[in-house]
Amino acid sequence: MQIGCLLFLTWYKHHHTISSLDANLNLIRRTYYCVLLFITVSYLCRTCAGCRKPIGHGRFLSCMDEVWHPQCFKCYACNKPISEYEFAMHEDQPYHKSCYKDFFHPKCDVCKNFIPTNKNGLIEYRAHPFWMQKYCPSHEDDGTPRCCSCERMEPTDIKYITLDDGRKLCLECLTSATMDSPECQHLYMDIQEFFEGLNMKVEQQVPLLLVERQALNEALEAEKSGHHLPETRGLCLSEEQIVRTILKRPTIGPGNRIMDMITGPYKLVRRCEVTAILILYGLPRLQTGSILAHEMMHAYLRLKGYRSLSPQVEEGICQVLSHLWLESEIIAG
Repeated sequence: MQIGCLLFLTWYKHHHTISSLDANLNLIRRTYYCVLLFITVSYLCRTCAGCRKPIGHGRFLSCMDEVWHPQCFKCYACNKPISEYEFAMHEDQPYHKSCYKDFFHPKCDVCKNFIPTNKNGLIEYRAHPFWMQKYCPSHEDDGTPRCCSCERMEPTDIKYITLDDGRKLCLECLTSATMDSPECQHLYMDIQEFFEGLNMKVEQQVPLLLVERQALNEALEAEKSGHHLPETRGLCLSEEQIVRTILKRPTIGPGNRIMDMITGPYKLVRRCEVTAILILYGLPRLQTGSILAHEMMHAYLRLKGYRSLSPQVEEGICQVLSHLWLESEIIAG
């Protein structure tokens, strides 16, 4: 934003003789009078940049390398005269400072207020690296909920879905969210075909179960070994245990809360090196698929006997397969 200043000048039709008490002061005043008269004649010949009429006698403004009648120098936004000493400029157009703020000062996508300036007078905000959601820095510490999938913050004018484990899900992610184990089987088959296309067919029938966060955490504690990311959204299990899986897609009740969740026990039997793959429910299809591809690569490595890989190497390989599957989905449209 550029800041401009108005110069108010007044030219009078009649000039009176200036008397003085001493010769020095009189000389100064006469000099000023001569300069004033010269400038007056010069400006009287100029036209207003607004109405294109002669400036004439009386008050006028000098700004933006032009002269204006006071009533002709108007805000580009509201079309009302600008009378304040300072005004804003954008693309060579003048604005009231208040109008400029309404049009160009960024607003927080969460609280919908103008993003405040910091102690140095600069506008400071945070932005989501992918979605570019702009928000006040204070929202990072004030408990504003985030979508458990895309990490966008919940705006004040939109109510996110509250899952039964306390996670929040935005309405966009909800449209493709995978909510129960039967619903996820088609995606499981697609990823199995993707692995076969890479000559990495998983011969064994490994159960795929969608579970709640509590069930995922309990399975993680019961697992004796494994390589997992700091935030666990999927697991490749090798031990026998009983896991509660989601059997039927829940509904959305009052207050945008998940209700009517139906779960049931599933006993894992060790027939090979992998007993099951668990995925956290409530995530969009692409995210669910990327997690599933990651965990399937863990299963493939275990089933093929690659037990001596370091955790970092194994995680890296699994992330590569996850990325390749996502890339194939983008290409397929």
